[in-house]
Amino acid sequence: MAYGLFVKAQNSSSQKKDTSRFAFTVEKADDWTNLFYRNSGWFGADGIFSIPLSGVDKNNNEGNDSTLLLFGDTYIGEVKDGKPLPGNVMVNNTIAYIKGNDPDPSKIHFHYKQSKDGTPETFFVPQTSTVKKPQLFWLGDGFVNKELNNTLYIFGYKVERTGAGVFDFIEPGVSIIAIPKGSKPPFSNQRQIETSLNIKNATLGEGNMGAGILVNTKWAGASNPDGYVYVYGCIGKDKNLVVARVKPKEFESLSKWAYWNGNAWSKNINDLRSITNGVSNELSMTALPDGRYLLVFQVLGLSDKVGMRIAQSPVGPFSDIIEIYATPEWKEGIWTYNAKAHPNLSKPGELLISYNTITPDFWNDIQKDAHIYRPRFIKLKFDLK
Repeated sequence: MAYGLFVKAQNSSSQKKDTSRFAFTVEKADDWTNLFYRNSGWFGADGIFSIPLSGVDKNNNEGNDSTLLLFGDTYIGEVKDGKPLPGNVMVNNTIAYIKGNDPDPSKIHFHYKQSKDGTPETFFVPQTSTVKKPQLFWLGDGFVNKELNNTLYIFGYKVERTGAGVFDFIEPGVSIIAIPKGSKPPFSNQRQIETSLNIKNATLGEGNMGAGILVNTKWAGASNPDGYVYVYGCIGKDKNLVVARVKPKEFESLSKWAYWNGNAWSKNINDLRSITNGVSNELSMTALPDGRYLLVFQVLGLSDKVGMRIAQSPVGPFSDIIEIYATPEWKEGIWTYNAKAHPNLSKPGELLISYNTITPDFWNDIQKDAHIYRPRFIKLKFDLK
C-alpha cells in the first residue's frame, strides 16, 4: 500500500513544526512475522515491547548488540499440525533476546521461568499478590537508564481476573520493576517499586501509566533531546493519551515526576489532561530525524486499523489520525490490537511496527489453532525530504 497524505493538524497558536505532511508507504514485514511462528516451546503471546540493552533507541542502531523483547500472557508447549499438544501451559509474562537488528531465527532466544521439575512459570509476579487476592503482571514499556547504573526499568500492570472471558479483568495498579545491569533470567534480584501511577480521573477515566516511553536524551539517540524521560498512559473509554515526564536520574523519585495539564507541567497527577485520544493501551512515541515525533497505535485500541499521529513535540499538538494499515486478520475473525513501533530494530528511513492478534473465544480457539495469538509486523517507509 502506498500513501502520500496531507492531514489536518489540531489547532495551535504557536505551531513550530509542520504536522500536515508525511509521505510514506507501508508493506508487510513477513520476515519479522515468521520469526514468531513457532511450534516448540514459546508458541504464542502478545505485548512485544522492545528494549535495546545499550540504552540507545533509534533507527539504524548499528551499535546495538542485544534487544530485550517483553511479552504478556504466553503459551508454552509443543505444536503439531497447527494445534497445541495436551500439556501446553499459559504463563503471564516471558521474554526473548535478539542479537543485532535483523530477523534471523538463529539470533533470537526465548526465555520463561521454570520450576525445579521444568514446569513453565511466570518471571514477574506482583509482590502484593496473595492467595485470597491473586494478582498477575502484564508488562508495559521499559528502558535502560544510563543515568542510574544502567538499571532496566519495566512497567508492570497489576491485573486481577474477574471471570473467564477475554475482557474479564481489572487493572487496579501499576508497579515499576527494576532489574540491575547484567541480570539474567529468572531475574531473582528484581525490585518492585509501588507507584501512584494508576489514574482515576473524573473527566478522562481510569488507566495506568506505562503504555509507552520516550527517552528523549542525547545518550538514547534522540534527534532533539531535552533530557527527559516521557511516560505515556492510555486512559478511559475514549482512549485518552496522557503524559508525565522526569529526569532519568530522578526516575525512582515519584515526587519529582511532573504531569502535563494541557498548558504546563504540574506536580499534581490529578491535573493530567488528554493530549490526544483514540489510541491504544500499548503504543509508541518515536523521535523522527527532522525533530518531529511519531505516535503509533491501534486506532481505539482494538480495531482493524493501525494508526499514527504526527506531533510537534512529545506533548503535541498532534495531527489527525492517519490510518496507515488495515489488518487483514480482522476479516478472518481475528481481532488485532496494540500496535507500536520498534525504532531500535528499524532500518534507515523505515519504522518496524508490530500488532497483536487474538480471538473473542481465545481460550478455546487457541487449542484448535496455535498460531492465532502472536505478533504480526509491517514496515512504514518514509521520506522526510
